[in-house]
Amino acid sequence: MTTDDLILQTLHTSTLTEELRDAEIETLANIITVHEYKEGEFLLQPGDSRLRNTLMILATGKVEATATMGGEKATLHLLQPGDLAGIITFVGGTAAQISATVQATTDSKVLLLERSRLESFLTTNPAIVYYVMRGVVRHVHGIVRRMNMQSVEMSNYIFQQGGRY
Repeated sequence: MTTDDLILQTLHTSTLTEELRDAEIETLANIITVHEYKEGEFLLQPGDSRLRNTLMILATGKVEATATMGGEKATLHLLQPGDLAGIITFVGGTAAQISATVQATTDSKVLLLERSRLESFLTTNPAIVYYVMRGVVRHVHGIVRRMNMQSVEMSNYIFQQGGRY
């Protein structure tokens, strides 16, 4: 599979482009680069500013987002192809706000979308910027919904509520 095909296939499976037409996805694909990570390699770490202002979209492989809480490593999310990482710095946060570590658990290919390159569409293709940002919000909303559901399930288990425990 060529790099261009990989980019297009990944974009078509991501929530990022749900509202874009094929021609708009192809335009977006032109500003995306692909980076390969070996198993065990870090994509992102606290304080790391290499990919600040860059949205990462997993194309192939598996990536794990973890955080250290109370001295123990906790898995936040196992990323699947089409999932996003680096959202906080992409939407305008600073590298100092990064508290998670993102690491490849298998050899992986990741699409990189730099914020400045997306913003270059503001005058020529503002709809692409608008719909991509809506896709980012939808993705974050899905994460929050899943975490809320897990919290409710854990609470039900701890307090033996809901009749299933």
